[in-house]
Amino acid sequence: MLELIQRIDGSTQADVYDTLTLPYELRIRGRLKAVTDSGLDVGLFLDRGPVLRQGDLLQASSGEVIQIRAADEPVTTAYVEDGLALGRLSYHLGNRHVSLALGSDTDGRYWVRFPPDHVLEELAVLLGATLSHHQAPFDPESGAYAQAGREHSHSHSHSHEHHHAHGHSHDDNHNHAH
Repeated sequence: MLELIQRIDGSTQADVYDTLTLPYELRIRGRLKAVTDSGLDVGLFLDRGPVLRQGDLLQASSGEVIQIRAADEPVTTAYVEDGLALGRLSYHLGNRHVSLALGSDTDGRYWVRFPPDHVLEELAVLLGATLSHHQAPFDPESGAYAQAGREHSHSHSHSHEHHHAHGHSHDDNHNHAH
C-alpha cells in the first residue's frame, strides 16, 4: 500500500504517478484507505482540516505523486438568470451552512450547486431558480478562512480554568412592606 503523507504546493511541478478520484465526503477526511484509478491501494495519512480539491497533489512516503480528482456524484444545480437572484440564493443557502459550489456554464448561465435536499430545493425554486438533478463533480467553495483560495487548518486551543471563590452568603432575606 502506498502511504500518502504530504500535500504538495499546487505551484510545484511534479510528475503525476497516478490519480485518485474521490467524492466530496471522502475528500474532507485526513485518514482513508482507497484505490487509485489504476487499481493501486493507497492510504491517506494527512493533517486534518484542509479539504482535498480537484487537482491537488499528494506525495507518498516513497516519493510517488498522486493527483486528486473530484468524483461525479448526485448534486442539485440551481440555475439563476441574474446576479441579484444568484446573490440572494447563495446568501440564503449559505445562511443554512450548506456547502456550495458556484459557477457558470459555457452558455453563460450562472448556477449554485449543492447536495440534494428537498427543503433547500424548495427554497431555491421560491427564489426563482430552475433546478437540475444530475451527476457532477462537487467541489464547493473553500470558505472565508481559505488562503488564496485554498483551505487551511483553522483551530483554536483554549485551556482556561475558572475557579470562583464565593465568600458571601446566598441567603436572600427580603422583607417587603406593602
